[in-house]
Amino acid sequence: MSCSSPMNNPADLLAQRTLVTALLDGRRYPHAAKSVRLIETHISWVLLAGRYAYKIKKALDLGFLDFSALEARHFYCAEEIRLNRRLAPKIYLGIIPIGGNPEQPEPGAQPAIEYAVRMKRFASTRLMDRLLARDRITPGHMDSLAATMAHFHGSLPAAEADSGFGSTAAIRAAALQNFEQLRPLLKEPADSKTVVELRDATEATYASCEKRFEERRAQGCVRECHGDLHLGNIALIGDAPVPFDGIEFNPDLRWIDVMNEIAFPVMDLLRHQRPEFAYRLLNAYLEATGDYAGAPLLHFYIACRATVRAKVCAIRAAQTDISGRDAAVALAACRSYLALAGDSLARKRPALILTHGLPGSGKSTFAQAALGRLQALRIRSDVERKRLFGLAPLASSHSQTGNGMYGADATCRTYARLLELARHLLAAGFPVIVDAAFLKREERTQFRQLARDLAVPFAIASMRVSLATMRSRILERHRRANDASEAGVAVLEMLQAAQQPLSQSEQGYTVVFVNEGGCGIAGNAPGWKKLERLLATGKTWVGAE
Repeated sequence: MSCSSPMNNPADLLAQRTLVTALLDGRRYPHAAKSVRLIETHISWVLLAGRYAYKIKKALDLGFLDFSALEARHFYCAEEIRLNRRLAPKIYLGIIPIGGNPEQPEPGAQPAIEYAVRMKRFASTRLMDRLLARDRITPGHMDSLAATMAHFHGSLPAAEADSGFGSTAAIRAAALQNFEQLRPLLKEPADSKTVVELRDATEATYASCEKRFEERRAQGCVRECHGDLHLGNIALIGDAPVPFDGIEFNPDLRWIDVMNEIAFPVMDLLRHQRPEFAYRLLNAYLEATGDYAGAPLLHFYIACRATVRAKVCAIRAAQTDISGRDAAVALAACRSYLALAGDSLARKRPALILTHGLPGSGKSTFAQAALGRLQALRIRSDVERKRLFGLAPLASSHSQTGNGMYGADATCRTYARLLELARHLLAAGFPVIVDAAFLKREERTQFRQLARDLAVPFAIASMRVSLATMRSRILERHRRANDASEAGVAVLEMLQAAQQPLSQSEQGYTVVFVNEGGCGIAGNAPGWKKLERLLATGKTWVGAE
């Protein structure tokens, strides 16, 4: 059903517009409101009055939502409160009836002629998309958001087996519905061609992922999520990212795979041309959850999320009450989202990069810097070792050097797990950084052979730094207790004596990063250029030692 559906009653919308206009008078509220500001979206009006915000749903039936009846708007106001209090309990205060008549509305009075969601107001300058535009978002905010979403998703029950949520039929229908709704909104032949090509690519990618969709649902990965986690729906409250305005109007859009959820902010960060933040968020989430099995679906979900935003922009551009300039801006945004969706489905650039170095040499610093540059996924030996033993990344194992979790058998199991994950992620088309010491030739050879088997580019990023600097970094890391590594100075000295140097053939695939003084790893332009050249050649290991 399109925006021009006969189910929409123009008289209802006219009455609502009259009511909203009347509510711009701050004297109508039961609290101080010197001025009232209106924000309009394609499905709602938000009145900013004093310390509070009031959200009124438009009497529309757009097919994917139906707010046409007053009873439906009341129900969905209640749902909005229930769902959003899970992540933003201090923002969502309750439902308020609006009595009186459209010309003289009375918030809080009965009988209700309309309902509004009442929220605690925060400055719009605190929205993450606006802060990003002003370069006020930090890597720490990405880490915090990843931790919030990992905890939130982990707390949610899985969808019931007979619910139909997250079924392959539901996933396909949702993806293709976007194109059915987009097609009549875009009139230019070039736009129509883009939509048709993107629809075909989406359907082909869906077919290749269909079995995995079924597996994910059976494994309990479909849960009642936020559903609309773009950057404009995340605010910094204090200094913490707080998601708000989750989807209440259609359960099919929020009962989704958790990987579908995290794909939305990743997509949005890519659209804002901040891949370093996109891949920091994604990797922090994957490390927290261990949900690498969902990574092969990311290209599909990122494309679907971009298509949803394209649809929202197209709907806004087509509305009759929008200015020509705003319509042009919305249409341009629609096209940029469509381009991003197409790029996501086409992006298959696997490569395997190993870190190499002693504790404190900067392996994780390199890996973190490389994520955005290469749009890569990282797997960390320190994190996966602890996961094998049921420990959180920052938990202490209390293991002695060379025993327990750090004994030979545990190390062998850890590298086997890293090899398995790397194979899985490379097959899905991602560049993969394996963040581990790789001090033994046998460990390196296994991964070099994996790159050869899969015919993907291979490189070793080797860290060079003085022993004194490594000792100092290890002591500082232990003082802060903010890293998964438990290696102390004694471990450093032991590994220094036991390490096996890179062979002559390995050195042909190695890029040395000097991580001391100057600009450090991030500013090592020659090293990054050499690494990029090495990966661009598609060079894989051949021959023997």
